[in-house]
Amino acid sequence: MENLKEIKPLEEFNWEAYESGEALSPVSKEDQEKAYDNTLNKVNEREVVEGTVISMNKREVVVNIGYKSDGIIPMSEFRYNPDLKPGDKVEVYIENQEDKKGQLVLSHRKARLSLAWDRVNQALETQEVIKGFIKCRTKGGMIVDVFGIEAFLPGSQIDVKPIRDYDVFVNKTMEFKVVKINQEFRNVVVSHKALIEAELEAQKKEIVSKLEKGEVLEGTVKNITSYGVFVDLGGVDGLIHITDLSWGRVSDPKEVVELDQKINVVILDFDDEKRRIALGLKQLTPHPWDALNQDLKVGDHVKGKVVVMADYGAFVEIAPGVEGLIHVSEMSWSQHLRSAQDFLNVGDEVEAVILTLDRDERKMSLGIKQLKADPWENIEERYPIGSQHKAKVRNFTNFGVFVEIEEGVDGLIHISDLSWTKKVKHPSEFTQIGAEIDVVVLEIDKENRRLSLGHKQLEDNPWDTFANVFTEGAIFEGTVTDIFDKGAVIALPHGVEGFVTPKQLVKQNGSQAQVGETLPFKVIEFNKDTRRIFLSHSRVYEDQAREERNEQRRNQRRNNKREETPAIQNQAASTTLGDIDALAALKEKLSKGGK
Repeated sequence: MENLKEIKPLEEFNWEAYESGEALSPVSKEDQEKAYDNTLNKVNEREVVEGTVISMNKREVVVNIGYKSDGIIPMSEFRYNPDLKPGDKVEVYIENQEDKKGQLVLSHRKARLSLAWDRVNQALETQEVIKGFIKCRTKGGMIVDVFGIEAFLPGSQIDVKPIRDYDVFVNKTMEFKVVKINQEFRNVVVSHKALIEAELEAQKKEIVSKLEKGEVLEGTVKNITSYGVFVDLGGVDGLIHITDLSWGRVSDPKEVVELDQKINVVILDFDDEKRRIALGLKQLTPHPWDALNQDLKVGDHVKGKVVVMADYGAFVEIAPGVEGLIHVSEMSWSQHLRSAQDFLNVGDEVEAVILTLDRDERKMSLGIKQLKADPWENIEERYPIGSQHKAKVRNFTNFGVFVEIEEGVDGLIHISDLSWTKKVKHPSEFTQIGAEIDVVVLEIDKENRRLSLGHKQLEDNPWDTFANVFTEGAIFEGTVTDIFDKGAVIALPHGVEGFVTPKQLVKQNGSQAQVGETLPFKVIEFNKDTRRIFLSHSRVYEDQAREERNEQRRNQRRNNKREETPAIQNQAASTTLGDIDALAALKEKLSKGGK
């Protein structure tokens, strides 16, 4: 009110001129406009000046720079600064002092761009904390608007913990530090993680300094890997190895914990600088072996699940954290070398017999073959000598065939017991692996769990008959099947083979017989015990030649005798009549003496 009292009317005011519409003062309009313009700021186009936010709405911001009109800037240019309010000072770029509508045209974005590069470099130098607007996602991170410049925010620099959903950060304004600038390409890299690392480092030092082995802490599951779980202990991370998650076997840590889960852990160990902290989860619960039934003993039957397979055996979990090993040798009574995978698979539910139990060492061995009777206990009754059976060929050796009559009952057929007649060099010539073969039990070796078997014994010994067929001196057609240093093998009738020495294999023309030739052979020796027949080809034509010579001699003798007969007849014809009379007298005398 005091101010109102001081107001006085103008003594020289011309009211008549005012009423008539004439000039109110002697000052010209041009002078008045000039005087008005002098009260305003002097501004130039393409210049950056500071302005004041007068008002704002969702679409635009009104900024006063002290000019005769205010400028209007789109609200989108201030997205990076959601806290903008009337009265804030902002940089603006004067694009045009007056457009067609007489409006001052300003741009905040261009003003920022004009000053941005200097400010970004200054922020890197001073490590100043700046604000930026996250515009969108890109490969490996985010694009951030900083002072109007598009900067790159790597995914690893968003937070100290791994980010699982990047989209939640889009269209957010956050604080950053400039960490790298490429002056040549004008690339800017910013980090939000760097802002909180310093604070976390201080917290981490305080936490680490108080850590002690055996201490139980609460933490948050930060990351899950194939080998373990990382836990945030409040600024410092620790690792629970997969083997320390549970007393039982864990194939995937996600079976035990989940992300962001709050868990209690115990500190197992850490390095001298306490940068690597080993944590345990299973150690907070009693060991399952301590809770194992005290009445359990060797010979008891247990049930469990196969959790791990190896070539040498299977680990069976009979209770959480309590496992026993079934060695492959305890899976079957068979003595054949086989892999454990031939009998069991992971996940199989099995029943087994406890073979050994060591509670102190927390070890247990199991067996499943013991659920069946040992086939060798009554072997003499089930497979007596002379009994005939069918067997399966399992393996070959140079000296025979290994066969399996049933699981756990193996036998050997010696190569000499495969055939009566055929000379078998290797069992593969006679049969094949996996084939079925008839056998006769010859001997039982219970101590070594092995049977001696025969195949040829299923038939009568043909050599008893051959002794009457292949008599010494008999000649048979034979084919040369094999030749070696000491002689050759000859295939004879009835599937029999004979042997001939190189000397006896020479043909009549002096050449040596070759494989595949068929020639006559003479039996020169038959040995039933060794089942060998010795032959000779040369003896065939040699004996024939000898016989021809003998025949010639005989014929010669016959001719000689024929020549002697006429002489005897002539001698008889020369006997005189007196000689005949004398003989007649002698005959008469003898007759009388007889009487």
